[in-house]
Amino acid sequence: MTLDPEQLRRAMRAWTTGVAILTASHSGETHGMTINSFNSLSLDPPMVCVTVRNETRIHHLIEHAQTFGVTVLAASQRALAEDFAGRKHGPDRMSEVNLQTLASGAPALTSGLASFDCRVTQTLRLGKNTMFLAEVVSAQIHSTENPLVYHNRTYHQLK
Repeated sequence: MTLDPEQLRRAMRAWTTGVAILTASHSGETHGMTINSFNSLSLDPPMVCVTVRNETRIHHLIEHAQTFGVTVLAASQRALAEDFAGRKHGPDRMSEVNLQTLASGAPALTSGLASFDCRVTQTLRLGKNTMFLAEVVSAQIHSTENPLVYHNRTYHQLK
């Protein structure tokens, strides 16, 4: 029996997640996108993973750079999450945010709750997607505000 992808999509709407911006840079091109497919895998060694569609620009950048940054968003950053989820296209998306270059060379937003500097250690192809397993080179906490969360196809704030 094969599960219908739409049935899985509807069921996964019940899963509440945090919201982050994934950023990568290679050969002078920098791009970012909103994700909720970011997970901690291990504390020792420090490992995380992200999953992105193969045909995306960010996939190409991560695949070539072998590094990426992740910035966890605060509840006050909903508009930023929407912009990076596709409301705003092209270079405008990156020109309107402040970026820092992390130790690995990956970019990350300077605002948000926390940021992670990640170096890819393994790549796992999963049909139309790729899971990047990465060592966390460094992690920074920027704020103790409430997080932005995503549930049932909309953003929410914790009260």
